[in-house]
Amino acid sequence: MRRQKVLLTGATGNWGRATLEELRARDRADVRALVLPTRTDRARIAAYRSMKSLEVIEGDLTDPACVARCVQGVDVILHVGAVVSPLADDQPALAHRVNVGGAKNIVDAVLALPDPSKVSVVMVGSVAQTGGRNPPRHWGRVGDPLCASEFDEYAQSKIIAERTLLESGLPRWAWLRQTGILHKDLLTVQDPIMTHVPLGGVLEWATAEDSARLLANLTEDGVPDEFWCEVYNVGGGEPFRWTNYEMLERVGAALGTADPGRWYERRWFARKNFHGQWYTDSDRLEALLPFRKDTAEGAIARCIEHAPTSAKLARFTPDWVVKHAGMAQIAAKPRGTMAWVRARDEEKIRAYFGTFRGWEEIGDWSSFRAPAPSREPTSLDHGYDEHKPRARWSLSDLRGAAEFRGGSVLSEHMREGAIDEKLSWRCGEGHTFAASARLVLAAGHWCPVCVRSPKDYPKHAERNRFLAQVQPESLA
Repeated sequence: MRRQKVLLTGATGNWGRATLEELRARDRADVRALVLPTRTDRARIAAYRSMKSLEVIEGDLTDPACVARCVQGVDVILHVGAVVSPLADDQPALAHRVNVGGAKNIVDAVLALPDPSKVSVVMVGSVAQTGGRNPPRHWGRVGDPLCASEFDEYAQSKIIAERTLLESGLPRWAWLRQTGILHKDLLTVQDPIMTHVPLGGVLEWATAEDSARLLANLTEDGVPDEFWCEVYNVGGGEPFRWTNYEMLERVGAALGTADPGRWYERRWFARKNFHGQWYTDSDRLEALLPFRKDTAEGAIARCIEHAPTSAKLARFTPDWVVKHAGMAQIAAKPRGTMAWVRARDEEKIRAYFGTFRGWEEIGDWSSFRAPAPSREPTSLDHGYDEHKPRARWSLSDLRGAAEFRGGSVLSEHMREGAIDEKLSWRCGEGHTFAASARLVLAAGHWCPVCVRSPKDYPKHAERNRFLAQVQPESLA
């Protein structure tokens, strides 16, 4: 087996460090890590200096020349680096510059190589790309509508970056829509974003360690040819399909109480406008590249082991102290739901609660019933015959899909099965854009202008039957 030369971006993040650990343990690849020249990143990567197969390059994804140097001589690119929430919420321009610009710089650098077909490019997206999917529309799969939550520029940046990769013309690529990651430092993130999560919403979690095994598997010989040039949902499968309330219960029980009502107020949590779904298709990756070894219990135990001291002492602290000196303060911070309520921020209250009266009517825990969404998988209609092989797609298939989305195909010719051929489309709002059949039918993209206006999704759904299946969003 020939040692692969791997470029890993985001090596100092939670998923990146877990991937380095896995690659170091296997010792079957030479790794080049692109690391920001900051004190924090240098300190984190220093823990791997004894890794003989590691080459560290200090630089920035937004620097085309730096990225071009990094891709020289590599076999596999694992592009994990990104600006994610909550930082992306505070600095949306930075998120776009890094997430969109970084993806474009990698694509351009690989295309400039003498033989781009020799490089496998794997990039990472997010469950956030499909926005709020509260029950009863909580089951999802690749090809569902891309419709980011309001104010979620991280999701918007990933939608654009995905489009960049899928339409790049690279011969060997994959896009991984990662779900929420259970990593050992999860409980150190005491940020108001935790109040954006509807208690009745769902998420199919994945651990950092399992996700690292997935990426490491892509550096090995024997990756099936059918894996490439596809978009995948990354999830932990049935054992990790929890409601958001159940997540609070699991973490709380490990910290000292299985009753979230002791530490949280019910009205602190948003009722909608936050991503999350259970996947009908996440087992596909496990079948192609087996990577799941973790248990839910083991993942939670690692989070508790690395939790801050204040969290570990919660079981010995009066509940009113935990609630009012801790959690209430987080909810009241800028970007916290209670900050919006107290300021009567109409836009945020509408997006996350529906109305101010809707927030007032949430009630206390006495009327709360633990959510129990259906565990019977369901699928949205994608607007075309999904049993028909892609190699036989024709212009008539695309016209039907476009009509289902309230638009049309303007191109008059398409070679049968040429699913990566750029065609001209028009959405129901009159915007024209270029896109391939793969992008629209297989990956769920549509108008790049309309997707940027989540507030207008309900209006677009009046014409767009595809989008109407998830609009308006249910309240949890």
